[in-house]
Amino acid sequence: MNKKIKVALAGLGSRGKDTYAPTAKLFPDKMEIVAIADIDPAKVADVAKEYQIPADKCFSSAEELIAQEKLADVMFITTQDKQHVGQAIPALKKGYDLLLEKPISPNLDECREIVRVANECHRRVIVCHVLRYTPIYSTLKGILDSGRIGDVVSVMSIENVGYWHQAHSFVRGNWRNSNTTSPMILQKCCHDMDLLLWLTGKTCESVSSFGSTYLFKPEKAPEGAAHRCMDGCKAKDNCPYDAEKIYLKNKRIGAEHGHTEWPLDVLTLHPTVESVTEAIKTGPYGRCVYFCDNNVVDHQVVNMNMTDGSTISHTMCGFTGTGSRYAKFMGTKGEILADMTENTIKVTEFGQDTETIDVSKLATDFSGHGGGDNRMVEEFMDMLIHDSAPTVRTTSLDQSVESHYCALAAEESRVNGGKVVSLDKYRN
Repeated sequence: MNKKIKVALAGLGSRGKDTYAPTAKLFPDKMEIVAIADIDPAKVADVAKEYQIPADKCFSSAEELIAQEKLADVMFITTQDKQHVGQAIPALKKGYDLLLEKPISPNLDECREIVRVANECHRRVIVCHVLRYTPIYSTLKGILDSGRIGDVVSVMSIENVGYWHQAHSFVRGNWRNSNTTSPMILQKCCHDMDLLLWLTGKTCESVSSFGSTYLFKPEKAPEGAAHRCMDGCKAKDNCPYDAEKIYLKNKRIGAEHGHTEWPLDVLTLHPTVESVTEAIKTGPYGRCVYFCDNNVVDHQVVNMNMTDGSTISHTMCGFTGTGSRYAKFMGTKGEILADMTENTIKVTEFGQDTETIDVSKLATDFSGHGGGDNRMVEEFMDMLIHDSAPTVRTTSLDQSVESHYCALAAEESRVNGGKVVSLDKYRN
């Protein structure tokens, strides 16, 4: 049946308000936001005005929204990590299909429970592993599946988090402490775990992992460091993590260069030089990175032993100049190097010249996770409109939990000195 999908949006943070809500403007014939919820009334008021949401469809929490009679066809749940399942299960029982922000949950039992409830309720749940939808990884998947490099024997993968992103999200920001959110290898890298399993078509047997908080702790603070960047810090001239340098002066994201989007819209609802400066003076994003309440790692390596005897290594590191991913796939007949920064895929079949694929020529939309955000939402809307089967890129709950098992096992290994952890322990 061809119809416009009605969407209830639970959570108006960066992902909900600034990433998924605007897709209603991109695809007005496919989706319409009809209800919203957030604990911040200013965000609710802003989004209500922008999308013409009536007052009786605006709620002060996801729970309040879900308590109503069913208001839409699908709910986007984009709240904090530990809230997802507690909100998703009653939404499923109300009859909503779900677009569920990753990670599903840092709690293994919750991951299992939501799979069970979704199957019982016969609802569609798509987890936001958006990288599957990017032109670079969609193209790479086709090449790997074609068999051009034979059987994949080893993969080397890295996520470059970026020094200022590490400081913003994982030292000062919402995902800094695993006691209130998720371990970093789950929150940041369940993307990568899902991607690596999907691209190779393999299943993980066991993992080992090492990592720590190397830098962002009091004992590493330089001499003269203040607890806030604008409180007369004597170390700021030589500190790349200085909040003024990141949020005001950075040419790529700084307010002084006219930028108003992420990450500035996390500091203040309507970023200006003045509002960002005030946020740095008084808010959490002006704290010294050496004196925050963070405990998540700033670097971690994961070794994955696959059931067919192949291996995958993945590195996550916050000490990089830019944030991006690249990976090398080594097969029995050739190798592939995929670089998200360069937007290239280099395929070398043994004994042949290297073919370089310029991914920038394959699509026009590379916004939001390399073009993945918008494509994921549109594909989900099309699936619901036409009641069609999931595509090869769709990440169901059953598929997503495999990436969560890998990440949670890696964290167990890390905190236990790198011991080998069997994935069957998590599946069973």
